[in-house]
Amino acid sequence: MVQVVLVHPQIPPNTGNVARTCAATDTPLHLVAPLGFELSDRYLKRAGLDYWPYVDLTVHASWQDFLAHVQTTAGRCLGFAPRATDDYLQIAYQSGDWLLFGSETEGLSATQLQACQATVRIPMRQPRVRSLNLSVSVAIALFESQRQLGLLGD
Repeated sequence: MVQVVLVHPQIPPNTGNVARTCAATDTPLHLVAPLGFELSDRYLKRAGLDYWPYVDLTVHASWQDFLAHVQTTAGRCLGFAPRATDDYLQIAYQSGDWLLFGSETEGLSATQLQACQATVRIPMRQPRVRSLNLSVSVAIALFESQRQLGLLGD
């Protein structure tokens, strides 16, 4: 099963929107602290609506704690970044993949990207646009991975 990872997210509504997408697709969501908000934040809760009971949420206390958790699995870490080497449509997604996204302001650090087996980008036609909204990027990548794995549909 593909899993979504937000490393140091800063904006509560973005994380709430990602949580709603994960609930809708039955995808586990991992948050790596420090977070830029409290899990009780009303904007986080509002963006996730009443779907929070359907979110398989794990919070990791640090990047190192997350890496230790990943090492107990056979999955690959795919780090999403604007200047990554692989196009998200060209990656052959696997059921154990971890889709990693960095904070809205910083993205994934060089150290975090080095821990990934591949770095992935979502191309944009307008070169002056640096990035997409975090929740949009997650949705694009997650739905493409599920499409490839045959998980969309009834």
